[in-house]
Amino acid sequence: MKKKVLGLSTVVLATSIFAVACGGDDNLEEAMQEERNDAEENNNNADAGEEADNDTNENEGNEEASGEAQDGGDLTIGIVSDPVQFLPTHSSDTASGDIEDIVFNQLVRIDEEIEIQPELAVDWEESEDGLTYTFEIHEGVTFHDGEPLTADDVAFTFNIFIDEDYTGPRGGYFRALEEVEALDETTVEFRLSEPDARFLGNLGFGIMPEHILGDVPATELEEHDFTRDPVGSGPFEFDTWEDGQYVQLTAYEDYWEGAPHLDRLTLSIVGDQNAMMAQIEGGDIEMGVVPATDFSTAERWDEEGLVTLSSTLGYQYNYMGYNTRLDMFSDKETRQALTHAIDRQTIIDQVGQGQGEVAHGPVSPLSWAYPDSMPEFEYDPDLARELLEEAGWEEGGDGILERDGERFSFTLKTNSGNQIREDIAVIIQSMLNEVGVEVDVEYVEWGAFLDQIYPPNWDFDAIILGWALGTDPDPRAIWHTEEIEQGQNYTGFSRDDVDELIDENVLIVDQDERAEALHEIFEIIAEEQPYTFLYYPNDLVAIPTNLEGFIHHPRLSYYKPHEWYFTAE
Repeated sequence: MKKKVLGLSTVVLATSIFAVACGGDDNLEEAMQEERNDAEENNNNADAGEEADNDTNENEGNEEASGEAQDGGDLTIGIVSDPVQFLPTHSSDTASGDIEDIVFNQLVRIDEEIEIQPELAVDWEESEDGLTYTFEIHEGVTFHDGEPLTADDVAFTFNIFIDEDYTGPRGGYFRALEEVEALDETTVEFRLSEPDARFLGNLGFGIMPEHILGDVPATELEEHDFTRDPVGSGPFEFDTWEDGQYVQLTAYEDYWEGAPHLDRLTLSIVGDQNAMMAQIEGGDIEMGVVPATDFSTAERWDEEGLVTLSSTLGYQYNYMGYNTRLDMFSDKETRQALTHAIDRQTIIDQVGQGQGEVAHGPVSPLSWAYPDSMPEFEYDPDLARELLEEAGWEEGGDGILERDGERFSFTLKTNSGNQIREDIAVIIQSMLNEVGVEVDVEYVEWGAFLDQIYPPNWDFDAIILGWALGTDPDPRAIWHTEEIEQGQNYTGFSRDDVDELIDENVLIVDQDERAEALHEIFEIIAEEQPYTFLYYPNDLVAIPTNLEGFIHHPRLSYYKPHEWYFTAE
């Protein structure tokens, strides 16, 4: 007998962390992960199918043993894209972040209910004024090279974020952090300049070894060999990375939470979603994200006993983002018109077999921070034409709109190998052409794509991407002006009043009061439409029928892999 896992989680969402790369939409991505990254995408776009609906509140995982448990065995997991680097303080794509979650431990972890739980931390205390957090960490934890992990390593890792020469994208996460100090081998203290409501939720970064990286200047971290040969303290240790082929991890027998049951995890880089499905069917890949376009195929495989199908609501959204630095995208009326011209429900139905929900803003409707009065721009091509005319666009001789001598023609980029995003781009191209906008579509390899859209290049007109959502709904990383030059505000969106509200929201400890501030931020961003928010996807994963211990986490691709095991069939 096998456990069939088809449940939707109704959990609370939060802010974006990873651009999602792979999968059926993206484990948005996506991740999005965007980004599930990603990714988020994760990127998988699969849904729960006919046996579950939005009222289901299950997140079961593959937990009922179908045979005798056995230690050992290798598990091959398919991923669409190459990772970029293994450096938890700097990585911002799901392909890298998902693997880092296995190789490194964090001070705190997010459980399947999206609640913060201790990981390396035994416990922590917060001062009455909210300015000091003191953590006790587990004794006996070692890095994969055998060196002990102590409070010094925790302090070293988080002090990177506040180094004046830090070059990564997450400095804004720790604006209030003044100093991190190890008080003894197992006690570390964080001191803040002001209360920060998102602080605990921002501690989910892998702890890196000071004895390897302590003498490396912050400006040189991304050039260090560590980024391709990382040393963490997680349940599996890094073994090999063959570009474009695979990343191999082996069980760390001295893992402090107990040696993993499996011997090895091989993350096989398959290149695109069609290859993923073909290799799952052929048995070359045992576990992988299933794109929503192939939901019915995967459901049939489940019925035939080829795989077990696991589904949960993804913690992500897909979007088309505009480079607002360009004149053609500089006014909100034009951006609103483009959203009106795109039939997002048709995209969900045609590309994703109905596995998703139209998005209207940069936060999930499941979040406590989602506003009741979120502005919505429904599909209405006639209204789109009216708004474009009001914004100064006039039909040119070839039928393409023009304004001040500039044709409304742009290139829409997305990452190659993500079939859903590629299909979405073609559909958007056709829909915008109906209102007089010319769109060229370009598919770019994931690493090159990120390089083009990252600062300081911003080499794009418009992009299709996804954000895998994190544990706190603070919008700073994506929407604050200060995040343009080195952060993740790729579109260049900037409003002084939004910056002020973002700065203020993290000072509000009471969640109800904070929600009001966040509502205002999200409503303004939705009104401005720097993104056309496309949809919130569902996440679908195929796993071996004899793999037990798997829990389908709504945010993390590989949750507690040391507890996975095969049963004898």
